[in-house]
Formats: sequence, structure tokens, C-alpha cells
Amino acid sequence: MTLIDSRPGIHAAYRALTAKTGVFVDADLAVTRLGPPLRAELSEWFPAEDVEEAVTTYRALYPDYAITPSVPMPGALAALAAVRELGLRVVVVTSKLGRLAHLHLDHLGMVADEVAGDLFAEGKAAALTEHGVRWYAGDHTADMVAARAAGVPGIGVTTGPCPAGELRAAGATHVLPDLTGFPALLGQIAVGY
Repeated sequence: MTLIDSRPGIHAAYRALTAKTGVFVDADLAVTRLGPPLRAELSEWFPAEDVEEAVTTYRALYPDYAITPSVPMPGALAALAAVRELGLRVVVVTSKLGRLAHLHLDHLGMVADEVAGDLFAEGKAAALTEHGVRWYAGDHTADMVAARAAGVPGIGVTTGPCPAGELRAAGATHVLPDLTGFPALLGQIAVGY
């Protein structure tokens, strides 16, 4: 939850998944540990042989349940504007499927130059490199691993499941409580770029 607070919608999508499949998914618990790929969470609730079907069912439910309740995280719109003001590009690299990430961005009027989805941890590093990302902001230790693997500074935000100490231990160069301080930080670190 770096740019978008998708917890309310994901909660609703998990409840819909429970209703459709009859398999209980503790939506309250699941939304506290967002970040890793969907298969990891669904593996906690479904037998191994049913996980792929559960992933497909969840993703089919997602547009109807998860998009509308989502809201921008504090400071997200100003952070995107700050990137644009410096003449830089906005690249969203996420574990969410790209098409679902686009639905969120479109719903909230957020514009990204590139969206790379269905990636996690080191898997995000290739996209960061491919798109010439200079700094990577994220809310999970896996995001800091991705930044480190791509050779770019990681900017941790504590709006997700990982506290500041964990983000720093994972390699965050900077840690913010949310994105409200991002424009000022970007102004400092972008000097010379």
C-alpha cells in the first residue's frame, strides 16, 4: 500500500471468494499481510491442488469488489505530481496483476507511464532496471530487496505491513511514515540528476 489503500476492496474480494467457494478466508487477517503474491495468501486457506482455481476465481471477482472501495494513500497524488514536476516518469511495479493495477490507477485518476505487474522481491528488479527507475518507493521489505537488486535507492514507507526497522534492515535508504514527505525528499535526492 504505497500509492493505493486497497485493503477495503481486497477485504470485500476475499469475503466474496469465501461466499463463492465455501472455503473460509480470514479477510481481516489477509489484509494485514498484503505484499506477497496472491498465491502465497491463498495457499494458507486452500489445499495445494485448489490454489490455482482459487487464484482465477479471486481475480475474476476482483474488479467488482476491490476497485471502487480503494482510495489514494496519504500524499500519493502529491508524490506523483512531484515526480512529474521534475520531468521524470512514474513507473508502478507491483505484485498485483498489471490489468488490475491499471483498474485501480484509472479509478483514482492516477497516471503511470509504465505498469509492471505480477512481480515480487527480486522479480521486481528486472522491471526497475528495464524502465530506468532511479528510486523505488515501497511498503514491504521485498520492495527494498528489489531496489537493492536493481542497484537503486529504496524509499520505504511504513503504510504497509513492515515497520521502519524492517525496511531499513532490508536495505531502505530512506524511510517515511507515508508519502506526504516524499516531494521534499525527492527534491533533496534528485539534485544532480
